[in-house]
Amino acid sequence: MPHKRKGIKNRDQTKGGIGMKICFPVLKADGLESEVYGHFGSAPIFLFVETDSNHVTIINNKDQHHAHGACNPMKALDNQKVDAVVVGGIGAGALSRLNQLGIKIFQAQALTVKENMAMLKTCTLPEFTLSHCCSGHGHISGCGH
Repeated sequence: MPHKRKGIKNRDQTKGGIGMKICFPVLKADGLESEVYGHFGSAPIFLFVETDSNHVTIINNKDQHHAHGACNPMKALDNQKVDAVVVGGIGAGALSRLNQLGIKIFQAQALTVKENMAMLKTCTLPEFTLSHCCSGHGHISGCGH
């Protein structure tokens, strides 16, 4: 199980109260009721939520059809700047690349974006580490756990 992330609130506070931009890979864009997708790299859509306003924007995954292990997360995100990603699963390469950019990756613990946002704000979502990454694509939600 990924370890619990402590301090997401503190990170918000260190930004002088300015909200964070959180990315949620989803299958279908239904706003805050969208279901969080099982794997970052093969998600068809990315939904972004501004934590201070709950403003939602979406983009299509610009790198959805990549070879296993060759995910380019910033291409996938169309170079959108984000503070964190909440997803069901993610490969080691994408996790490492995003972490190098200062982006934290959290494991979704609920079905919808709205439910996971609430958990993120209370620091109850576990943060992904390399030892908890997906081993490949394959299942219906895109992750071969």
